[in-house]
Amino acid sequence: MATIQWFPGHMAKARREATEKLKLVDVVIEMVDARIPESSGNPIIEEIKGQKKQLILLNKVDLADPSQTKRWNDYFISQGIKVLTTEAKDGKGIKQVKAAIKELMAPVFEKNLEKGIRPRPIRLMVLGIPNVGKSTFINRMINKNQAETANRPGVTKGQRWLKIGNDFELLDTPGILWPKFESEEVGNKLALTGAIKDALLHMDDIALFALSQFKLDYPEYLKKAYRLTDDDLELSNVDLLMLITKNLGFKEDYEKASERIVFDIRSGKLGRYTLDQATVSLTGEA
Repeated sequence: MATIQWFPGHMAKARREATEKLKLVDVVIEMVDARIPESSGNPIIEEIKGQKKQLILLNKVDLADPSQTKRWNDYFISQGIKVLTTEAKDGKGIKQVKAAIKELMAPVFEKNLEKGIRPRPIRLMVLGIPNVGKSTFINRMINKNQAETANRPGVTKGQRWLKIGNDFELLDTPGILWPKFESEEVGNKLALTGAIKDALLHMDDIALFALSQFKLDYPEYLKKAYRLTDDDLELSNVDLLMLITKNLGFKEDYEKASERIVFDIRSGKLGRYTLDQATVSLTGEA
C-alpha cells in the first residue's frame, strides 16, 4: 500500500494543546488496541508526556488473543509501566483503572499531606490513536454521554475537562496520529483494525495483508470461516483471495470479498487475534 499521510489540522492543534495542558495533569492514560499494542502506541505521546505518571490500557481485550495479551501485560510490567486491560464498550476494567490511578498518586498525596496541602481531584489526560476507544472509555468513567462517539477515526473533536465524581478531573483530548507511517506493516495493521479511515485505503490490499498474517498465526480461523483446506493455505495470497471470493459466492467481486474479510476480522467474527506478537526479542521469554 502507498504511504498514508493523515494528520488533519484539528489533530495538529490537539497535539499543541495537549502539550500545553500536560502541565496541569497528574497522570497520563495511554490507551492502545490490545490487538496491536506496539503499532497503536503513539511516538508523539512519548514526546509530550515527559515525566508524568503513566498508565497504559490495553483496550478491546475481548477481541485480542488472550495468550498474547498476557505476554504484552508481562512486557509492560517488566518495563516498569503500570498496565491494565479494559473492554471500554462494556465498562469492564473501569473500577480497576480508578484504583490504579489512586495507587499511582498515593505517594505524591502523602507528601502533600505532610506539607499541609489539602487533597484535590486527580487530574487525568487520556491519549491514544483514533478509534481505539477513548471516548467510550471516558463515557464509562463519567457515567454520562458527554463525549461524542462513532465507529470511525477522529470523531472526537473537542477538548474539555470532565468531572468524575469527587476524585478525578479528566481532560478529554482527541486521538493523535503521526503524520506518516515509517513502516508499511504498521500502516496495514492500523488499517486492518480500523484506526485509519477506510476512504484512504484499498480494501483488497488490506485483505491480502490480513490473509498473509492469518495464514501464519491463525490458519484455523481462515479454514473454518471460509471453508479452506491445508492445501488451500499454501496458495499465494492473491490466489487465496480469489478462492475465498468464490467460496463466499461473490463470483469475481474481489473488492466485495475483501470488504467482507476485513469486516469479519475487525468484528472478531473469525476469532480473537493479536497482530503484534509479543516475541522473545521483546519479552525475553522462551
